[in-house]
Amino acid sequence: MKTGFTTRAVHTGHGYTGTTGAVMPPVYLTSTFARGNPDGFDYTRSGNPNFRLLEQCLAALENARFATCFASGVSAITAVVSSLQAGDVVVAEENLYGSAYRLFEQVFAKFGVRTVYLDLSRRENWPQLRAARPALVWLESPTNPLLKILDIAGIARLGFPVLVDNTFASPFLQRPLELGATLSLSSTTKYINGHSDSLGGIVATNDPVWHERLVFAQKALGLQPGPFDAWLTTRGARTLALRMERHCANALALAAWLEKQRGVRWVRYPFLKSHPHYRLARRQMSGGSGIIAFELAGNALTFCRKLKLFTLAESLGGVESLVAHPATRSHASVPPAVRQRVGITDNLIRLSVGIEDVEDLREDIRHAL
Repeated sequence: MKTGFTTRAVHTGHGYTGTTGAVMPPVYLTSTFARGNPDGFDYTRSGNPNFRLLEQCLAALENARFATCFASGVSAITAVVSSLQAGDVVVAEENLYGSAYRLFEQVFAKFGVRTVYLDLSRRENWPQLRAARPALVWLESPTNPLLKILDIAGIARLGFPVLVDNTFASPFLQRPLELGATLSLSSTTKYINGHSDSLGGIVATNDPVWHERLVFAQKALGLQPGPFDAWLTTRGARTLALRMERHCANALALAAWLEKQRGVRWVRYPFLKSHPHYRLARRQMSGGSGIIAFELAGNALTFCRKLKLFTLAESLGGVESLVAHPATRSHASVPPAVRQRVGITDNLIRLSVGIEDVEDLREDIRHAL
């Protein structure tokens, strides 16, 4: 029977309850299993019931044949790039998550993987992508932190394997594999878990060769999550749709209001008509998600410290609202000249809008402004 997104979220990823009749699956806090068990488990580094249930759930939400879970979003990135060969070229969107940039420049480069950065929101740069003959195209959409929207389907049609970091959208709002991507990666730490209480990552694909590579990396490199983190993420995914609806509604209301405030130079939110990629966002996503980027005329860190309901902290995507200063936090590892070139200024602020009452969040921002 074909079911809707929320029904799949609630009803996929159950099992291993034995004769107990437990509605929720247990946590399998075991490092090893008796040989010859009918489910085929042997050692948690190479498989655990909680991993399998999480992977089933998230494959269903991504409309994917396969999903592989990891200890964090960075672990998921490591698993993918470890599958490449020395001499391979990755073409990446220039506005990239700071930790991904650090991995490409300070870790993967040592093993012979070269990364070329382009503004892939501009079609006139796509011929350079073709000329590079990449082994993999690395996208984020929306990007972190500038919220650029990239044409996933258009780039996929260029004929190279495409990975989309889907963390900011979540599979509720955007499913990259349906748009032609080869791999859909998410930090489940963010929206999929949604409660800021576990770390995790996921890569979904329809390609059995890529699936085998990712399972190998999970086991061989020790990139698997803990069983309890996997259990928490499966639990969090059950309410993903409800939470994302509230994140989207709150963020759109705040972004529209912020555009009218004195001292705010500009606001970026995918579902604002002022966003330069608004039409593409509406075509590619079912909602604008919960992240707002904006630039102040005044001191950004002073503003951040005056907020009461938005906590100045790392990460995003939890039920609580957070504020980040990308230049000193998520993108501090990116050289200042590179930050300035792509548009990450010292007065740029990123809001992760939670599910609180939007009137209270608006008043908190108004007071800080």
